[in-house]
Formats: sequence, C-alpha cells, structure tokens
Amino acid sequence: MSTVIEQAVQARLVASAPQMESVPATLRYDRADPFAVSMEFPAPATLEGTEVSWAFARELLTEGMDAPAGVGDVRVRPYGYDRTVLEFHAPEGTAMVHIRTSELRRFLKRAEGLVPAGREHLFMDLDEDLAELMRDAC
Repeated sequence: MSTVIEQAVQARLVASAPQMESVPATLRYDRADPFAVSMEFPAPATLEGTEVSWAFARELLTEGMDAPAGVGDVRVRPYGYDRTVLEFHAPEGTAMVHIRTSELRRFLKRAEGLVPAGREHLFMDLDEDLAELMRDAC
C-alpha cells in the first residue's frame, strides 16, 4: 500500500482583477510526515516562475473547511457553498485560492485511510528522527 497520497485540484486564484484564474495544484499527504499536508503549485502558476510548495497542518485544513482557522503563514476558511479559501502569506505578498470543499473532503478522507486523525503519533519514527538530529549536530 502506498504511503503517499496526491490529488490534483483546480485552485481559483483570487487576484485584484475581478476575474479569477484557475491554476492547477496538487494536494499531498505522506504518512512519513503524518501531521502535515502540502499544496504544490507548478511554475506557471507562480509569480517567480518556479514551483512552490506550502506545508501546513492537516488539522488546519480540516478545521478551516467549517470555520476560519490559522493565524500564521497559512489560513483556511469556508467561502459560500462548497468552496474553501486558503491564504498563503509570505514576505512577498499574500496568495488566496478557492478550492471546492468536496475535493478537500475527498483528499482528507483518503489521508484518514492512511493515518487516522488522532493516531499520527503512532506513525512517527522517533528513533530515526533523533538519529538524524544527532548526525546533523556532529
């Protein structure tokens, strides 16, 4: 069984112009990092012309679909019927995207199949993490 889930989604980029542009994005969940999810944007979808990946808590995504969540670099909130807004804050500016909530729920259900919420700690390899920290310290 695969330990990584990837799901392509269409994100609607919210810009200062009245129309919204659709951009491809990929949601990713890896059992090796059980508390996190990432959202990856291809180079053509970014201002810098390079791929960008944002990592944030799976719990943030889960909570943000029903009520505003997050106070840091990534914030998530519901928007209208079957939309969720993800805000990505960086020194260069803020990017906001709308994603269908049903797509997010499908992705999270698949992630839950790999690692049930509340059981993430059982999938962490603390011995390997500690060994890696010790190697880096030397």
